[in-house]
Amino acid sequence: MAKKRPLILVINDDGINAPGIRALIQVMNTIGDVCVVAPDSPQSGMGHAITINDALYCNSIKVTNGDPHQEFSCSGTPVDCVKIAVNEILKRKPDLCVSGINHGSNSSINVIYSGTMSAAVEAGTHGIPAIGFSLLDYSQDADFEPSKKYVKIITEEVLKNGLQTGVVLNVNIPKLSESEIKGIKVARQADAHWEEKFDKRTNPVGRDYYWLTGEFVNKDKGEDTDEWALYNGFVSVVPVQFDLTAHHAIKELNSWDFPPNPQREK
Repeated sequence: MAKKRPLILVINDDGINAPGIRALIQVMNTIGDVCVVAPDSPQSGMGHAITINDALYCNSIKVTNGDPHQEFSCSGTPVDCVKIAVNEILKRKPDLCVSGINHGSNSSINVIYSGTMSAAVEAGTHGIPAIGFSLLDYSQDADFEPSKKYVKIITEEVLKNGLQTGVVLNVNIPKLSESEIKGIKVARQADAHWEEKFDKRTNPVGRDYYWLTGEFVNKDKGEDTDEWALYNGFVSVVPVQFDLTAHHAIKELNSWDFPPNPQREK
């Protein structure tokens, strides 16, 4: 009996027409049965935002290139796409969710702003193994061919081995040719940050407005980080957890002198 192909949900934040998601779909079609649910317009930097004050629209798109997969465009955020896919579109829970391939880095602190990674995290909260893929190239004309090899390797490893409950993978791929990429490094998130600046301007009617700019600052000198791996020509793989509890701080907080609850004294 032939082995059943895994059901793979494909999401992104750059929009359903972005070249990155097209590359990801191509790889996933070689691995499993694919359903694409992606925003109908770019949603970069949306983080874990969801739509609660507007209606959500989801439209089926005819696939014209002969590929067997299904596609849907959604008016909402990347996280909305996961929710509507799991609850309304798919007949069963997918075996895997892949998000991307993002145009630009989601390494280090960028993971908390990323719509790409938030989609993967949302899938993880539903008990679906999930991976977010990003290429360190913001260009619309980015070359995703070198990424495909590593996307397939990592995807097949996740399908074979599974992921621990509460963990999803954040994968970043350097902007290099396939022959220049040195391999894959499992890493931690670098301790880095953005030093934000705002470019203040005034419009023709005298109203001030702002453009967010800034500089990415990495002072983490560790050789076990995603930033080190990428700088040195490796694909970085960071396991990310969505339990945000700072477990190491609980003992200290319990030592604080909190006042007793007056209701309990009555």
